[in-house]
Amino acid sequence: MLLSQFTEDLIEAGVDEAGRGCLAGSVVAAAVILPKNYQNEYLRDSKKLNKKQRLALEEIIKKEALHYAISEVLPQKIDEINILQASFLAMHLAIEQLEIKPEFLLIDGNRFKPFPKIKHQCVIKGDDKYLAIAAASVLAKTHRDRLMENLAKDFPNYLWQKNMGYPTKFHYQAIQDFGITDWHRRSFRLF
Repeated sequence: MLLSQFTEDLIEAGVDEAGRGCLAGSVVAAAVILPKNYQNEYLRDSKKLNKKQRLALEEIIKKEALHYAISEVLPQKIDEINILQASFLAMHLAIEQLEIKPEFLLIDGNRFKPFPKIKHQCVIKGDDKYLAIAAASVLAKTHRDRLMENLAKDFPNYLWQKNMGYPTKFHYQAIQDFGITDWHRRSFRLF
């Protein structure tokens, strides 16, 4: 079972992103505030869950969270400021959208650009240690997968509904065969 809190009495938001290593599509971040002492034995890092489990947990999280927010940063902005900065930007945008102001941020990973006036803690593999980060992981992943599945309808040659824009052998071959789209990250190695 993952931990429900990092601090004893502060309002915490878990924050995570999805799609950082993709060749195409937006990077997506989510911020989630769960109730104090929240419990969910099934919630964990979204990468350790199958699609059906993620979708079921997405519904539960959206119903049971005190508040959550999801944001996207488009490929053009990723190319302009780089993927690390775009990930930080997506996280900041999600935090800004929270209607409940968090007093503490739990960030998945080892780096974060400090958010004004809110302390934070980076946690390596935090999405498998803290429920709020795991919840953010699930919401970011399901949202991003849905984006890529919708884009795949307009760009069927790249099989984004299967590879979600990640660098697979097929995706690289499709780029060779059909070229790049406006949804590809031109600052990434695409060939």
